[in-house]
Amino acid sequence: MRKKLINLLFILPIITLFALFFLLPMGLLAIRSFSGEGGFTFGNYTAIITNPRYFKALWNSLWLSIAVTAVTLVISGVIAFFLARREFRGKNLYMTLITFPVSLPGVVVGFMIIILFGTTGVIPMLTRMLFGKAQGTFAYTITGIFFAYLYFSIPKTVMTIYGSVVEFDIRLEEAARTVGANEQQAIFQVVIPTLAPVFISASALAFCTNMSAFGTAFTLANQFEIIPILMYTEYTNYFNISGASAMAIFIGVVCVALNMVARVLLEKE
Repeated sequence: MRKKLINLLFILPIITLFALFFLLPMGLLAIRSFSGEGGFTFGNYTAIITNPRYFKALWNSLWLSIAVTAVTLVISGVIAFFLARREFRGKNLYMTLITFPVSLPGVVVGFMIIILFGTTGVIPMLTRMLFGKAQGTFAYTITGIFFAYLYFSIPKTVMTIYGSVVEFDIRLEEAARTVGANEQQAIFQVVIPTLAPVFISASALAFCTNMSAFGTAFTLANQFEIIPILMYTEYTNYFNISGASAMAIFIGVVCVALNMVARVLLEKE
């Protein structure tokens, strides 16, 4: 009885926080997302597809998140394998620098892109001095936000993959080498397929982060719309709380579903 009481005392704060800061807000958002002028409606959800402006923002968010996730996975995979398989001077410092972007707020990352690639940024000014014409002024375009998302996606993905590569049973790779596989063949035919659940999990995390990121997008997305910015403008400019709520629930459901699938695959591993 005493043990159950102690367990309850430890679990209760977690349940309370989960209820107050997840279930309650999500519940209120869900209720509001089905509200319309005539009462209950699915119109706020169908509008995400049928409204050209909403659908354009959704499309921008989807392809941007997928593109960033794909590039992130390739770059992070190479870095993670290199760090896990190689020892060199300054490795700890290098890993610290790799994870540094995780500590930066999205707004700061956005301003870094502006400083580098804005109209009066470092890169355009240098190219103007060298070639007589400014190049690389894409801070406020989809390219700018692509690089910003890439900047803070890579560190998380590297650390996710790195831990699994370090713990990988090297005997499986050695067995492949004994039957004639070279290093590249062993990695692509044995290591990567074995670690596929980890790559899927890292991809889900990167995709959801990019799909829902607001601070960076708010700083840079002046020439196009994505779902997080559309939610903000619908709420603040048009007081369309129901529409914004539907978009929030939509993103939440997609991200939760992806992470649940990734979690199941990781447990199977």
